[in-house]
Amino acid sequence: MTEKIKTYRLSEVKQHKDSKSSWLVIHNQVYDVTKFLEEHPGGEEVLLEQAGDDATESFEDVGHSTDARELMKDYLIGNLHEDDKSNKSVKTNTGPQVGVKNEGSSWTGWLLPLGIAIAAALVYRFIISPAAN
Repeated sequence: MTEKIKTYRLSEVKQHKDSKSSWLVIHNQVYDVTKFLEEHPGGEEVLLEQAGDDATESFEDVGHSTDARELMKDYLIGNLHEDDKSNKSVKTNTGPQVGVKNEGSSWTGWLLPLGIAIAAALVYRFIISPAAN
């Protein structure tokens, strides 16, 4: 016996936007991520910001792994009602792409400049400065 997939209106999803009940829409499918909040690698705040709304674009911008996409199946509760479905086409991003510059605010964006600054300070302190005396 196959289980009928439930359909939700966006107005229903919008009622679930806090830590007690967090639903979101990704690719016109509805997910109840309440139990996943504490386990989310990016922190629960990231999910709570998107809760009660369509999070497709944000989800794809991050570039979730294949494992993350597989894990989503555990939280799927239904589909978005046909009248509420987004017509926007959002490209699926399965991870970093070679040759594509990522303008995100991730830690790697500031780690390289910080490393260069520290190296320059050390060179100045231990090599250039003592030679000037």
